[in-house]
Amino acid sequence: MDNLLKFYIDGAWVEPVSDETMPVLNPASAQQIGEVALGNEADVDRAVATASAAFEHYGQSEKSARLDLLRRIREVSERRFEELAQAMRLEMGAPITMAREAQADAAIGHLDGFIGALEKLEEHQRFDNGEVLLREPIGVCGLITPWNWPINQVVLKVLPVIATGCTCVLKPSEHTPISAMLYAEILHEAGVPAGVFNLVNGVGPVVGSALSRHPGVQMMSFTGSTRAGTAVTRDAAESVKRVTLELGGKSPNLVFADCDLEARVTQSVAECMFNTGQSCDAPTRLLVERACYDEAVEIARRAAATTEVGDPEQEGEHIGPLFDQIQFDRVQNMIQVGIDEGANLIAGGLGRPEGFDAGWYVRPTIFADVNNAMRIAREEIFGPVLTIIPFDTEEEAVAIANDTPYGLAAYVQTGSPDRAARLSRTLRAGAVHINGGAYEYGSPFGGYKASGNGREGGEMGLEDLLETKMVHGL
Repeated sequence: MDNLLKFYIDGAWVEPVSDETMPVLNPASAQQIGEVALGNEADVDRAVATASAAFEHYGQSEKSARLDLLRRIREVSERRFEELAQAMRLEMGAPITMAREAQADAAIGHLDGFIGALEKLEEHQRFDNGEVLLREPIGVCGLITPWNWPINQVVLKVLPVIATGCTCVLKPSEHTPISAMLYAEILHEAGVPAGVFNLVNGVGPVVGSALSRHPGVQMMSFTGSTRAGTAVTRDAAESVKRVTLELGGKSPNLVFADCDLEARVTQSVAECMFNTGQSCDAPTRLLVERACYDEAVEIARRAAATTEVGDPEQEGEHIGPLFDQIQFDRVQNMIQVGIDEGANLIAGGLGRPEGFDAGWYVRPTIFADVNNAMRIAREEIFGPVLTIIPFDTEEEAVAIANDTPYGLAAYVQTGSPDRAARLSRTLRAGAVHINGGAYEYGSPFGGYKASGNGREGGEMGLEDLLETKMVHGL
């Protein structure tokens, strides 16, 4: 944490122009663990100028050299893996087992996916008509990442920049700066050329907006709330830069009576509660066929009751705290909303779990007998809160599932392969998970509708950072 009051620009840790700072807090104790510098427009100008200068040479680099660089990043990432896991345990409250197996693991898994994608990428392609297509780096990229999956989102944006020959300025979440600083050290140690990667901490309305408006930035890649994503898009519009967005979700999970009900509902509750419910694609709306509704509700209640909440420092499968006071207050408010709306509270509820007097811990909570017009069924809560909604027919289930402004993910639990295939086509979402099918590194990730545009990961994650040029007569 030695560099939290500095920014990484042109291959070195430098003093900010801005003198603004904010405390960094441990969510498990609400105690301050550091202080981070908050940049301003002048800091962004300096970083963009550096990235622009670096692009003049790095944009012409050979694919083989970029592949070698990615492999060196992998070596350093493996060596510093435990540091990344401990950083996310400390700054966002990820339980250490999960911080290793999911949060830090992304630094390696996505990197392997991008190495494979770059190996396949045709930067020079001759068409059947004899003309030539060139795929070239778009230029300087502004990258804005969230606090809930800090390294996962950093690598999904930074690594394709390096892979394609672009350069970048990263604004990580100011709430989780430690892991981002560590990753900057990893890139430096691996030999990323000066100016290719730059990091400026700060708040969205200042640093994020300055990046989005900057005429020297050719592309913005943003992950976060839909509200903030629309702000990035508006700021970017005047300079007509490319914008990709990975935003919120309210993902439906369709449970049919022909599935292994005990196993699938239990796992569905676990997926909702994973990362303390702080995942944009969490299956937070459990749509259950009425023929098995009462049994599924009881299974869900038992699953919530056995969901352990614990100290992030301890090994195990428990969930940890929410990441800050603002999110804690929002989740508490939404639980009260569910109670006021008349939903049936079958597990959890208001307040902290027993034994937790400090930190932003919440009780794993489930509401049954919900209808899709309720706020708890429509708004992204971003906590360990599950709503259960009954349906009678497959057609009704699809209608309820698609009746949302979001479209990031959908989940299906069924014993019928034919139904699974039908629903994978009719559900309006960027990913459909069948009977626990999980995301694999190297696959594209992104959503429909208000969940954003563009895709991250693997080959499609490279495409968003490439321009195509036709050469006629060569």
